[in-house]
Amino acid sequence: MQITLKKVNKSSELTIQNLYQLYEYEFSMYVSTVKVNLQGKFKPAQLDQYWNDDKYHVFLILADDELAGFVMVREERENEPNFIEQFFILKYYSGKGVGKTAAKKIFSMFRGKWQVLQVKSNYPAQAFWRNVIADYTGNDYAERYDATDDRSSIQEFKN
Repeated sequence: MQITLKKVNKSSELTIQNLYQLYEYEFSMYVSTVKVNLQGKFKPAQLDQYWNDDKYHVFLILADDELAGFVMVREERENEPNFIEQFFILKYYSGKGVGKTAAKKIFSMFRGKWQVLQVKSNYPAQAFWRNVIADYTGNDYAERYDATDDRSSIQEFKN
């Protein structure tokens, strides 16, 4: 399966917003404050910074030219590491290597210090990121827990 990252701009906002609804639905399992409104929709993604600040990047993830997910990255600047802001793979691509390949491609696109965070109760995400980062770095990464963020799991490395 060919995995491609396609950088997008504001013209793709509707696609990102539609996928973001699915992302929030899955995320609502782990964060009790993520809820639908009276119209049955989750809060839309706040994307202005991604379209207006060159340190933020949005990519669609394609598997054999079909939409498979998205990734949002904050690029390293002024002592802030590269950071995965949001990462989403559609369920029917789960377990097929799409997410792992996309994550490694993102890491390789943005060189420097990296930080990847998962909320404490999202054990599948923690396992996924530990596996991907260990494989990508040859197990050369550090992990810590953020006590100020309800013990979120954070992996850090440099490439």
